Amino acid sequence: MAPTTETLTAERILEATEEVLRRHGPAKATVVDVARALGVSHGSVYRHFRTKAALREAVTKRWLDRTSEQLSGIVAGDGDPEARLRDWLGALFAAKRLKAGEDPELFATYLVLAEENGEAVAAHVADLTGQLTRIVEAGVKAGTFAPPADPATTARALFQATGPFHNPGFAREWEKPGAEADFTALVDLLMRGLRAR
Repeated sequence: MAPTTETLTAERILEATEEVLRRHGPAKATVVDVARALGVSHGSVYRHFRTKAALREAVTKRWLDRTSEQLSGIVAGDGDPEARLRDWLGALFAAKRLKAGEDPELFATYLVLAEENGEAVAAHVADLTGQLTRIVEAGVKAGTFAPPADPATTARALFQATGPFHNPGFAREWEKPGAEADFTALVDLLMRGLRAR
């Protein structure tokens, strides 16, 4: 183990953990491997993350948070709520597709970690549906969308309806010919259902 000159932070540990997971996969990656990659003792890693499970949950949360942060900019933006909703749904599909396509091994690893960390996934879904709720509310306020009985229920329905284009279980379908056209057709249908009459 080579001595390290950089301060050991949770962020550095998470970066190293991601690399170790990419290299070894979730079944074989250990805290000792992470410590070795950082040039520290495994006890140093445990000072930041009390258990291997806590470390894996933090890595999962970090991965999911990247998508949430990217989408939050669309929610905060101004402009036509329908355009923002289309942009948000499109950005979610594009982000998930990119993750699956650019690093399939790491994507497969995160699928395993996501199954282990149901709380992190539930919090991620709650954040995303919260973002959708804010867009729906803005659309109702602007008169673009018909007032729903409950904006949060509408947001959950939108999220569930578009699931085949962001749920990792459908990742193999995303690169098939026609996936983009199918996505556009679904979003068009949803928009027609939301518009104020």
